[in-house]
Amino acid sequence: MGLISSLKKAFSKPYKTVSVAEAKDLLASGAALIDVRSAQEWRSGRAPQAKHIPLDRLQSDFAGTNTTGINKNKPVIAVCASGVRSASAARLLASQGYQAYSLRGGMGAWRSAGEPVR
Repeated sequence: MGLISSLKKAFSKPYKTVSVAEAKDLLASGAALIDVRSAQEWRSGRAPQAKHIPLDRLQSDFAGTNTTGINKNKPVIAVCASGVRSASAARLLASQGYQAYSLRGGMGAWRSAGEPVR
């Protein structure tokens, strides 16, 4: 493997960042949506189909045994407020063998796209 290939691999993301429209397509085909925000943020409004797994819990679950209940055979989309924590979650999920995605722009983008929030 050449230097350029090695560098690309070292700095490439093991997950994909998706738009709200792409996330909706993934959800329609069976993907799971996990909301990695805090409990307070979760209570302030969430996507109806989201499962709440705060980032710190996700990290501790994978440090021990996976008790998150996330199906490893389906794509998983992580969402947070703006996209920073969901990127961390997606990276962690990808490192555990999940087909992982991060929602670009987080719940702000979800709301701006007119998607339902409860």
